[in-house]
Amino acid sequence: MPAALKTRFAPSPTGRMHLGNARTALFNALLARSAGGTFLLRIEDTDAERSRPEYLEALVEDLRWLGLQWDEGYGVGGPAGPYRQSERDPLYGALLEKLIEKGVAYHCFCSTERLQSVRRAQIDRGAPPRYDGICARLAPAEAQRRLAAGEGAALRFRVPPGETVAFEDLVRGAQRFGTDAIGDFVVRRTDGSPSFFFSNAVDDAAMGVTHVLRGDDHLSNTPRQLLILAALGWDAPRYGHLPLILDESGAPLSKREGSLALATLREEGYRPLALLNYLARLGHHYGDDKFKSLRELSEDFHAESLGSSPSRLELGQLRHWQHLALASEPPDALWEWMGEGVHRCVPPALRGPFVDALRGNVLSPVEARDWAHRLFDDPPALDSSSREALAAADPGLFPAALEALARSPLDYHGFVAALRTRTGLSGKSLFRPLRAALTGTHEGPELARLFDLLGEDRLRARLRAAALTHQDARR
Repeated sequence: MPAALKTRFAPSPTGRMHLGNARTALFNALLARSAGGTFLLRIEDTDAERSRPEYLEALVEDLRWLGLQWDEGYGVGGPAGPYRQSERDPLYGALLEKLIEKGVAYHCFCSTERLQSVRRAQIDRGAPPRYDGICARLAPAEAQRRLAAGEGAALRFRVPPGETVAFEDLVRGAQRFGTDAIGDFVVRRTDGSPSFFFSNAVDDAAMGVTHVLRGDDHLSNTPRQLLILAALGWDAPRYGHLPLILDESGAPLSKREGSLALATLREEGYRPLALLNYLARLGHHYGDDKFKSLRELSEDFHAESLGSSPSRLELGQLRHWQHLALASEPPDALWEWMGEGVHRCVPPALRGPFVDALRGNVLSPVEARDWAHRLFDDPPALDSSSREALAAADPGLFPAALEALARSPLDYHGFVAALRTRTGLSGKSLFRPLRAALTGTHEGPELARLFDLLGEDRLRARLRAAALTHQDARR
């Protein structure tokens, strides 16, 4: 009976998660959920110099905020732990010794300077840079003598010459790599830590991972990892290599350069489902543009629908999904999302009407807070477009507006009808200066909703101020 599908997300805690990392986690989670399988979280923290506990804490927080809960792994447990690579040295040591015993790994005493010199010489003569194998020819007794003398050594995997490593990539289809172009590679560094090639591959196999979706910058790593697993007699997962996400300038996203860290987007008020709906379509084709729950994204996810072309980040599209996410939120959730700045400003009795008025018109708590101050504080400063609208307004508009307000203080439609009758204005000539007078800006929620929120006293004060501004502008 075939093993149940199991995917994994294996981040290194060396920086904040960006959208590229989040998409990798999401695609692996969706693939597992679509097949009723298992989603695993492993922490690859063998780089002691750059791995930091605050980054580990942050990536766990980011995943949970997104709703990408894992079934097995770090913080959850499972049968294949521990799930931090820094705690798996005994397993690595035993497997590396096994490779040595089988004659497929050997000690390499080459200095960094020598390796760089060989590499430069190969490049200069147009040859592919690869290890020249000088230490592969050392007699075992000589290697042991040098080790006993305290000489530092890495451990290299002995790549068999003249062979082809072939596999079927879940995204890119059939792949073939000649071993002569690979060269013997490091599986344990001189400091004793395992290389990525080694620890990543053996942990996938030891943890029963059956499918791996990862960035296509790992494509060239795959033949090396397949060679390692074959030498150990272990089954390899099926790999799928996703094209990288490019930022708006066309450069790859980088967590160390702060390319749209999830923490930044979260602070700006983006909703988790907005990000998930956007990311799920960066490199994966859905049959519709419907806003989906995480369950629906999983049900409609298929590895066959993954694309092999790079995806470019478009913030306009992200804002589109943010709009749909906010439209789906219940009023209480929207109120909480708007934050303390709004809560302090909006009168309790107007909380519901304020949320209804702003729904569909703001994309961030900052925008909601701006509208709260516009409506409930002193008259807002006019933007340039509003100043132009007031200056160009019909001279009789604001006197007529004050008179209409006195007759219909709590009836927006009656107010507008009276204003139209008295001035003969309609369309932009009526509503553009009126909106400018009441809000200080030419865009925003429906005036009918704002009319009720402002109330008679603020409406009168703002119309009077607009009349004075209009007079001053025409002098």
